[in-house]
Amino acid sequence: MRLYIVDAFTSEAFAGNSAGVVLLDSPGDAGWMRSVAAELKHAETAFVEVGGEGPKSLRWFTPETEVDLCGHATLATTHVLGGEQTFTTRSGELRCRAEDGWVSMDFPSDPPRESDDDLSSILPGVSFEYVGRGRQTLFAVVDDAAMVRSLDLDLAALRAHWTGRLMVTAPGDLDGIDFVTRYFAPGIGIDEDPVTGSAHCVLAPYWAARLGRDELVGEQASARGGIVRMNLEGDRVLLSGQAVTVASGELHV
Repeated sequence: MRLYIVDAFTSEAFAGNSAGVVLLDSPGDAGWMRSVAAELKHAETAFVEVGGEGPKSLRWFTPETEVDLCGHATLATTHVLGGEQTFTTRSGELRCRAEDGWVSMDFPSDPPRESDDDLSSILPGVSFEYVGRGRQTLFAVVDDAAMVRSLDLDLAALRAHWTGRLMVTAPGDLDGIDFVTRYFAPGIGIDEDPVTGSAHCVLAPYWAARLGRDELVGEQASARGGIVRMNLEGDRVLLSGQAVTVASGELHV
């Protein structure tokens, strides 16, 4: 089986979010895929069936569990395969395209719903403008990008809260950046995700409504960092980013 390591949502190696991509000729066993993901230790590893015709089955695993949607590993997979791709996934059919050094992905929108979650144990002393939930992720808005960049939160408290996933966002503080975000997911084995494509399915509808426009650029301000371009189209979000292949080889087991 062919194996690739791809840095997604970046034009430079060793930045953005790294993903494994495994090309399968036939369906893989879930336990085996989880073991491969744990061995590779990336936030997510994508497993895509390329042996047949038509839409390709695509699944994503963290080192601990299978997830319903992963943007950066889908971007990495499309980057490896090239051209137009249609994937069947746990989040429905996803259409993607690699063209002129960019990958675009048509994902379902996930507008946040306001909630009364108490985040004081996770982020003590932090004042929030808004707290909500996406389908699986807590969503919190603060007023200062510098606060987002310097966050120091209690990961154990977050892991115990709902699904153990939280994104914190604020208006952008750099030219051309509409908002800044960090994403934490100890509930699925990822203390901090470098760049989270699926999080922008929640971020795009919130910031589009707040800023009054559908085309947006977000910065995920992790140590590796990355840029995500978004275009909100009804109940879909068109996510775009770049990617770099840093390694390729064969998986022998």
